[in-house]
Amino acid sequence: MAELRFVSVDLEAVAPEQGAPAEGRLISGDPKFRTWNVEERDGGLYAGIWEATPGKWRIEYDEWEFCHILSGVSLIAEDGGETRTVKTGDSFILRPGFKGSWEVLETTRKEYVIRL
Repeated sequence: MAELRFVSVDLEAVAPEQGAPAEGRLISGDPKFRTWNVEERDGGLYAGIWEATPGKWRIEYDEWEFCHILSGVSLIAEDGGETRTVKTGDSFILRPGFKGSWEVLETTRKEYVIRL
């Protein structure tokens, strides 16, 4: 069978993975994650939807990630830099080497594309 060249981001077609901040990274609250990874390609390319409930945790990026916020409000603080509020409709890129914290104020859902 030929490989599909058009892939819908259909949450009904993919079971979400459940998660939480990695051990030792939680700062406050009890955030829970759901991730619908709809695309995974050789070479470290991922795309899908991620959702988190309120809480705060440390983040450290080794990968490049494009994000588009679908709903909710979060604060992303860069170590030694500024704190940015991201909300519905915002798009941004986190580059390898980004370190700081992610705080979900209102349950946040984002579309993502990750390149390792």
